[in-house]
Amino acid sequence: MTTESDDSDSFDHSALIQLLKTRFEKHKNRHAGLDWAKVQARLEADPVKLKSLAQMEATGGEPDVVGLDEQSGEFIFFDCATESPKGRRSLCFDREALDARKEHKPVSSVIDMAAAMGIQLLTEDDYRYLQQFGPFDSKTSSWLATPTEIRALDGAIFGDYRYGRVFIYHNGAQSYYGVRGFRGSLRL
Repeated sequence: MTTESDDSDSFDHSALIQLLKTRFEKHKNRHAGLDWAKVQARLEADPVKLKSLAQMEATGGEPDVVGLDEQSGEFIFFDCATESPKGRRSLCFDREALDARKEHKPVSSVIDMAAAMGIQLLTEDDYRYLQQFGPFDSKTSSWLATPTEIRALDGAIFGDYRYGRVFIYHNGAQSYYGVRGFRGSLRL
């Protein structure tokens, strides 16, 4: 699966960094106490991760820094678009689910697309953490990293925000919907 920004030279690095800086400054509550200059230095030093962020942006994710891993020292980016990213909707959960569909197959799967972008799916804990800055997904929903025991039963989990609270549900991994996408995370 390719995304709109597969070629690392197909996006303007400085424009992306400026966009990320503007978002960082606008949403200081997501990363209180973190210094943009340190984030920017990491971005400039890692073109592979910058390319992944460009793909997150190109597919509607609006990535932003949401924390710092104190143990590894890595900055953590999540997709912070209000609704599930438009360029990542209508996808089965993984390749197995996609291959199991006999008809009306979507173009790809969540797992394949995330891997191609170089990002990880949000976990249930990540999703709940993100919602403290929200609400997110009040009209959409987002597939989440699914525990192996649920996936072994042909299921997958997703989350949304309704009635003032976060809900985590399950669905068949082969299902897909126009209002369900996925949110990713990236460590830098």
